[in-house]
Amino acid sequence: MANETILIVDDEDSIRDMIAMSLELSGYQCLHASTALEAHTLVTEHRPNLILLDWMMPGISGIELARRLRRDNATKNTPIIMLTAKGEEDNKIEGLDSGVDDYITKPFSTKELTARIKALLRRSGAVEETSLQYNGLAIDPVAHRVSVNGEPLKLGPTEYRMLEFFMTHPERAYSREQLLDGVWGGTVYIDDRTVDVHIRRLRKALAEFGFDKYIQTVRGTGYRFSSNPETS
Repeated sequence: MANETILIVDDEDSIRDMIAMSLELSGYQCLHASTALEAHTLVTEHRPNLILLDWMMPGISGIELARRLRRDNATKNTPIIMLTAKGEEDNKIEGLDSGVDDYITKPFSTKELTARIKALLRRSGAVEETSLQYNGLAIDPVAHRVSVNGEPLKLGPTEYRMLEFFMTHPERAYSREQLLDGVWGGTVYIDDRTVDVHIRRLRKALAEFGFDKYIQTVRGTGYRFSSNPETS
């Protein structure tokens, strides 16, 4: 299943709900915005992996928002698909010239839209980054930020690296020595029991949101990150 976050920007509630229902069935996480200003705030806070952007909206248009996002270094490479009722060739060219990656004309089938999203995420490489999301626990590897259901989670630098390592290697048990190599690097010489100290700190931070059970002790081996701890 997918774990990518899609921002749906459209001033019509029914269209947003229809798209979100389809995408969530395919495993995507969805954010909603009815205006360009609201969308810009969500982009800044959540860094979605792809944006579905309506052309015609009250206030700032989708085209103008796309241009703003492309001028910002933090979002210049975020994939954008333009959603619009405009089907004429010159309007499509204007949309692509604004920096959007793809263009789909209303009315459209959600099956076609999902296929285009999957293809664009593969081309952009966004699929790899979104492997760092599990049931609301998310890491932004570019900004080095951790959040739970959108709420920031403060971690020390070592705990951050440890969580990132675990989330990029889920369901696999690692010994303390392997974690030392993966988190600290093979050239660092410290007692392997240091791993236990940082595991406790990481669990304590995650416990505030009920996610400490994701870090599991494997008797006789070490530790692992379980993306579905209830079934492990």
